[in-house]
Amino acid sequence: MILIKTVKGLIEKHASLEKELSSGQIDKKLFAEKSKEYSDVNEVIDIAKKFINFENNKKELEKILEDQSSDEELKNMAENELLDLKSQHEINEKKLKLFLLPKDEADKKNAIIEIRAGTGGLEASLFASDLFKMYEKISNKKKWSLELISISKSDAGGLKEVIASIKGNNIYSTLKYESGVHRVQRVPDTETQGRVHTSAATVAVLPEAEEVDLKINETDLRIDVFRAGGPGGQSVNTTDSAIRITHIPTGLTVSQQDEKSQHKNKAKGMKILRARLYELERSRIDQERSQDRKTKIGTGDRSERIRTYNFPQGRVTDHRINLTLHKLEEFLEGEAFDEMIESLTLQAQEERLSNLN
Repeated sequence: MILIKTVKGLIEKHASLEKELSSGQIDKKLFAEKSKEYSDVNEVIDIAKKFINFENNKKELEKILEDQSSDEELKNMAENELLDLKSQHEINEKKLKLFLLPKDEADKKNAIIEIRAGTGGLEASLFASDLFKMYEKISNKKKWSLELISISKSDAGGLKEVIASIKGNNIYSTLKYESGVHRVQRVPDTETQGRVHTSAATVAVLPEAEEVDLKINETDLRIDVFRAGGPGGQSVNTTDSAIRITHIPTGLTVSQQDEKSQHKNKAKGMKILRARLYELERSRIDQERSQDRKTKIGTGDRSERIRTYNFPQGRVTDHRINLTLHKLEEFLEGEAFDEMIESLTLQAQEERLSNLN
């Protein structure tokens, strides 16, 4: 149950913010922050007021039902109204609970996505390439900006590894459920017997950390400079422009050699390192908060098999919520992606609500 006191506090907060914003006395720096806060509360204020008025409205209808002088038609109307009122109250309570859930501060952040070919040789690298193309298509549809940070290609158009930055609205909240092992089952082009092969790729989605989120001391970094090398002697720079950054306290290492400029490679390397350190700290805090339980969704465990893409049967299955969509091609085109994400988000919210209760 939500405490009435909490909901009353929400209504008071809304009134106070409204008064403050309309006074014209508010500091310019605080105006944007307070406006955002007001906008958030404004979304649920009508629901909050209905929630508070529920008991009074319920008593009035019950009075009509208990009154011996009420005619049958009035009683029937009151009975139906009472059923609707109770039903709506349950919906309102759930909406308020979701609103009052602690917000993940990373949800509104941009994201860094890392895709690596796993077990399965050439097939795994081709699948990693398919996954990257899928995220590119999703980004285009949602008008997100995808910027390549580094890429390592394999034979036949496959990818050993690719790292990209995705910018836009609420990126991390949409993509965070993608972290884990993605498994593919299909018949390779080279397979003459028509046998289905299984291979995998791992995806890691990290919230992109700003400098204000995380302070990295220069003294904690070891930066090694070396000459970049490409496949078969191609794209080999004649200058020492490749960078390897080691964060000494954690041992995390990032190498970057895609750019010809040492400065640009360092900037890209720091972006990846900052995101990985930020996620490491978030994971540590999450573990401390929930040592006694492990939720099925959003653990971000990259060793956890989360989804299977079965080509012979044309289906994609998410194992965390046991959801199968028989539209694999549409999914890879980014068409059915939202359907999956909405189900994952809903399940995650349900779990958080049950833990709250």
